[in-house]
Amino acid sequence: MPLGSFFNEDIRQIINDNAIPWEQLAGSTILITGATGLVGSVLAKVLSEANTHRSLGIRIIGHGRNTSKGKQLASETGIEFIGSDIRKPLPLTNSADGIDYIFHCAAITKSSEMVSNPTALMSTEADGTRNILELAAKKHCKGLVYLSSMEVYGQVSSPEPVTETGLGYVDLSSPRSSYPESKRFCECLCTAYASQYNVPVKIARLSLTFGAGVLDDPSNTRAPMQFARKAISGEDVVLHTAGRSVINCCYTADAVSALFIILLKGKKGEAYNIANPKACVTVREMAETAAKLLGGGKVSVKVDIPEDSAKLGYAPDVAMRLCVDKLMNLG
Repeated sequence: MPLGSFFNEDIRQIINDNAIPWEQLAGSTILITGATGLVGSVLAKVLSEANTHRSLGIRIIGHGRNTSKGKQLASETGIEFIGSDIRKPLPLTNSADGIDYIFHCAAITKSSEMVSNPTALMSTEADGTRNILELAAKKHCKGLVYLSSMEVYGQVSSPEPVTETGLGYVDLSSPRSSYPESKRFCECLCTAYASQYNVPVKIARLSLTFGAGVLDDPSNTRAPMQFARKAISGEDVVLHTAGRSVINCCYTADAVSALFIILLKGKKGEAYNIANPKACVTVREMAETAAKLLGGGKVSVKVDIPEDSAKLGYAPDVAMRLCVDKLMNLG
C-alpha cells in the first residue's frame, strides 16, 4: 500500500471517529497556527476532508512562517493561509470576521535551535502565545487548544505514570531549558487568561508524535524519522547519546483525534497528556526497531557521542511514563 494510502486512511479514521462531536464545528471558523508543521498540517487536512465528507461548512485559516509551504498546503486543502510572524497581530483578511476555535501549534521544536537560538525560541513561545490568547479574548472564541509538550515535566523520578500535576526539575542554567521552561510559562499564561478573561483555553501535552505522511519531509528532525531515513537508505543508525531516555510516543492520527476531543470536551484551563501508554520505549530500542524493520538486516545501531554534543540540544535523560487517564475520561 503506498504511503499516501496509509495517510489517507488515517484521515478517514479521524473523520469517522464518532467520539468527536463534529456537529459543534459546523459553520465555524477555525484558526490553526503552525499550520505547516506536522500536527498543524494534519489538522488542516482533516478539517478540509471533514468539510467534504460531513458537510460541515467550516472556514479554515492556517497561519505559519513558511509561506511556500503554506501556499502548497492551501492548494492541497483549499484552506486560507496567512504568512507572518506569530509574535505580531495576525493580518486577518477581514477584521470583522469571527474566530470560533483555535489550535495554537506554532513553536520552534528543532533541538539544535533550543541551544543556538534560545532567545528567539522563548520570544516565539511567550509573545506568540500571548498574541493568540489576546485574539481569542477579543474574538470571544468558543475554544482554544495550546499545544504544549511532555518536556514541561522536566526530570521526574517516579516509578508511577506521571499525571498532569507531577512537574519535576528543569535546569535553568542550561540554554536547552529554553524549550521546557517557555512551555511552562505559556501554560501558566493560558491559565491566567482562562481565569482573568474567561478564555476557554485547554492545554495538550503531547508526547513524541509521528506517523504516515511525514517521512519525506527533510525538515522533520524527530528521532523516529531520522532513524527511518537512515535505515531505509542502508546506512547505520548512529546515536549521539547513550539512548537511555524513555520516549513516550503517540501515532499522529491518535494525537489529532485527541486534540479535537480536548478542544470540544476538555475543561477550561486544564492540561491533558496525549500519549499511547503501550508505546513507551528507550531511544536505543526505537533505533534498533527501525534498523531491524527497515534496514533489511544490513543496518546496525552505533553510539558516537561527539565532544560538543551539548550543542545538539538533546534533552536530559528521563525515564517517566505519562498517565493518560484524564484524557481517557473525556471519552
